[in-house]
Amino acid sequence: MHSNIDALFDNLWKDYIAITPSAHKVHALLLGEESGDEIVNDHVAFRTFNLDKTSLDKLAAHFLALGYEEKGQYNFEAKKLDAKHFEHPDDTQPKVFISELRVQELSDEAQKIIHKLVDQMNADTVTEDNFLYSGRHWDITKADYDTLLNESEYAAWLAAWGFRANHFTVSVNHLSQTQELSDVNDLLKEAGFVLNTSGGEIKGGPDVFLAQSSTMADRADVDFGGETIAIPSCFYEFAQRYDMPNGKRYQGFVAASADKIFESTNTK
Repeated sequence: MHSNIDALFDNLWKDYIAITPSAHKVHALLLGEESGDEIVNDHVAFRTFNLDKTSLDKLAAHFLALGYEEKGQYNFEAKKLDAKHFEHPDDTQPKVFISELRVQELSDEAQKIIHKLVDQMNADTVTEDNFLYSGRHWDITKADYDTLLNESEYAAWLAAWGFRANHFTVSVNHLSQTQELSDVNDLLKEAGFVLNTSGGEIKGGPDVFLAQSSTMADRADVDFGGETIAIPSCFYEFAQRYDMPNGKRYQGFVAASADKIFESTNTK
């Protein structure tokens, strides 16, 4: 397991940026070219299958070993997902959001495909330091990808990309030029970014103490058995957190909003 949080997030970022080049442009846009500021990362999200080899808890073990603690559980009924979020006692560290697909709720055909993929994987790799940015541990055909895509966009993305950060998240509260999510969205749109409009451009708001928006995913090449095809890769999210009545800033997640954020990797 990783001994160093910074090294882990650094490696996750390098892997993410390689297939999400627009994230560089987002940084330039939000910081300005001359600024010495840095983007503060609100959270990083991961996707997995709820099978023995790849369960949410196996991914979470990497963060628990670094001092993270489980703070919330979520259920996404329509998307057939369970999720948990984790926080570090040092609140300058990003939060972590891990979801897993309830494979048993998919069609027999989709289940067969997913089992066939995960069967190709060595069970020990999940404990290795680099697992969280190790990518895909199986071969997949375009036909199998399309079958999964027809049923679960989440399953298809995970089958194509494997294990890596699905998105990073800018903490809007820590930006220097504006702390308003609507301003950030305006900047992004003016610069030509396409935003995820499912459930509105801004999901949530002050009433649930968290407002979120995201770009639609970049596209990057994936190898499907000798055939290379560009499909949605990763996206960038933006989060504005509000103070609760007790004066503390809300640190959790809102299932109804996250449900729509998942659609940032949709192919349509």
